[in-house]
Amino acid sequence: MEFKFRPVSHSWVAIHPNPKGVVQFIGGAFFGTFPTIFYRYFLRKLFAEGYTIIALPFRFSFQHWPIAVSLLQEQAILSEEISKIAASLNYQNHIYQDKTKYFWIGHSLGCKYITLLEFLSGDEPENIVEECTENSERQLQAIQKSVERMLAEKPSIKGQPSLLIAPDISDTESAVPQPLAFIARFLDKFGLGVLPTRKQTQCLVENSNLFNLTALISFDKDTIAGSEKDKDIQKSDVLWFIQQLRNKKFPLLHEEIPGKHLEPVGIQIGNYVVDLNPLDKFIEPMASRKLEDLTIQFLDELEQRQQISSSVKSEPSLVSIN
Repeated sequence: MEFKFRPVSHSWVAIHPNPKGVVQFIGGAFFGTFPTIFYRYFLRKLFAEGYTIIALPFRFSFQHWPIAVSLLQEQAILSEEISKIAASLNYQNHIYQDKTKYFWIGHSLGCKYITLLEFLSGDEPENIVEECTENSERQLQAIQKSVERMLAEKPSIKGQPSLLIAPDISDTESAVPQPLAFIARFLDKFGLGVLPTRKQTQCLVENSNLFNLTALISFDKDTIAGSEKDKDIQKSDVLWFIQQLRNKKFPLLHEEIPGKHLEPVGIQIGNYVVDLNPLDKFIEPMASRKLEDLTIQFLDELEQRQQISSSVKSEPSLVSIN
């Protein structure tokens, strides 16, 4: 069974001959621009477990709404194209038309795009945007234009589980190097910075009734996304997400493991994984890695929760779980 990526639409796809699900992955800034290289070991392990892999290259922009919506447009295109390619290879292909078989995995800033798309899948997100953003008219117009340009219907990943790995929902100050912080303040002052901001994104999530099929993996030495050991929730996205996910309809699905922010990055060389980051450990034995096995475990648990959710929805006398 060959692990091979091929270009399809704007993504890279590794098609499994007998897939049990489809993993859509988007990484962080820089490393996520070339996901098939920098996240190769991580994605290979998921493929070996039985998932078709869609690697969505990271696209840098201060305007995060259009990018979030474009992910769903890409999913619609890929579901048709991958199905055709799989059929031509005599692979199983019916799964690609079943939206409940799609999973989202994000790392670092890639998690923010998935978070925004999850938020847009809820009921009346426009009202929440108005409550959470000072420049709501501009952001609503950005959402509306993106949807009109890319999709014929309301964007939704409702019912599709997501796994956030070291989530970073940063705003302009995080995107601009610290010595140039004055540029970030200038951009924000004139409405040219990151939208939505970190504070706005938090408000959107807090007021959403979704995120019930969301899991979280964090790292104990992560100084970018933070960890569960942090004291200041204003500076730790991980700590903030932990508190939010605790209030959902399923018990919190989270585990913190040893590592730094770039733990998912790495390629296999012999029995070792090289993470291509000289500021990190750089190399480690494959046997010592925990991330891939934990990710596979969480995907299985999320699928079980999804099935519970679907069975509850089929009972009109019970409260729906999104």
